[in-house]
Amino acid sequence: MHWVALKMLMGDRLKYLGIIFGVAFAALLIAQQSAIFRGVMQMTASRIADVAEPDIWVMNRTVQHIDDIQPLSENALYRVRGVSGVAWAARFYKSQARARLADGNFQQMTLLGLDDATLVGAPRQMLLGSLDDLRQPDAVVMDEAGYAHLWPDEPRALGRIFEMNDRRAVLVGICKASLSFEGFPILYARYSQAVLYAPSERKVLSFILVKGQDGVPVAEVCQRIREQTGLKALSRDEFAWTTIAYYWEKTGIPLNFGITVLLGFLVGVAIAGQTFYTFTLENLKQFGALKAMGLSNTRLVGMILLQALVVGSIGYGLGVGLAALFGELTHGSAKLAFFMPWQVLLVTAGAVLAIVMLASLLSIRRVLVLEPAIVFRG
Repeated sequence: MHWVALKMLMGDRLKYLGIIFGVAFAALLIAQQSAIFRGVMQMTASRIADVAEPDIWVMNRTVQHIDDIQPLSENALYRVRGVSGVAWAARFYKSQARARLADGNFQQMTLLGLDDATLVGAPRQMLLGSLDDLRQPDAVVMDEAGYAHLWPDEPRALGRIFEMNDRRAVLVGICKASLSFEGFPILYARYSQAVLYAPSERKVLSFILVKGQDGVPVAEVCQRIREQTGLKALSRDEFAWTTIAYYWEKTGIPLNFGITVLLGFLVGVAIAGQTFYTFTLENLKQFGALKAMGLSNTRLVGMILLQALVVGSIGYGLGVGLAALFGELTHGSAKLAFFMPWQVLLVTAGAVLAIVMLASLLSIRRVLVLEPAIVFRG
């Protein structure tokens, strides 16, 4: 009977391809938008992910996410260094600064200040120049996406000069960095230099980066820091998820992407459901003949479900494949976030399964109430 069900399904090529198109389009839209949403959420914590050396981020108790800067006093650094289980602790500065370029235009920048002695928090990969060049006077390193934004269609060149807070900045390196949620170019400088590029404040220490001693659990070191200093201490993963959770709960990003995914689901149900139901109506005589031959309702339902699963599997494969192709073609774009982990594939598979099951419900009902005598009618 399985072979008969497949022959019936593929007998009308136009409707067969129509059902597959509807499922594939829905899978493409759901997978693509879910992957972009996942990429956007990942971007909110990209500055945390790029800082690989420390185990722990220490901050003001009321900080909610990476961009919620509430500066600490310098004394906080020495108190953290005195906590048992801390191998080292380093300064980290994060702020927004406005740069005046050589042509007179202004550009907002994400400014990161690295510990002068260790350069903890530096970019993982330099594309041009060296990290050691940051120790030169007025030296800054910029991410490649920011450089392409400021000087499009121009070859990479070091030595460019611009101003921030009426102070000279000299580009000594270009690095690889994760996409920024704000979309601003990312500048790295020594901590002592970075605080001069932003408007002065009484407190300027944004975060304290901490490495725990070998053999001491990170969670235990975090607890000691909280108890002894009164500051918030989170592991790198905890801080990243805290930041993602903030944007999930406090912004309209999930709602906007969710609406698009829902529309894709509804379009898939509408196209696949209508086409599948029409296909069933046109094959009622064949189902009636099988019923008159003694085939049970259970076997008939199994045939319909097999047909639905076949078109669902093919449509899912095509849709996810096109979404992955889209991600590959846009890979490296400085403006589009696309990340397709296995969770996106699983969500899409669940949505496609729901689409084909809903699409087959009307057909199943029509076959269950079918009278075998229909085969003898004109």
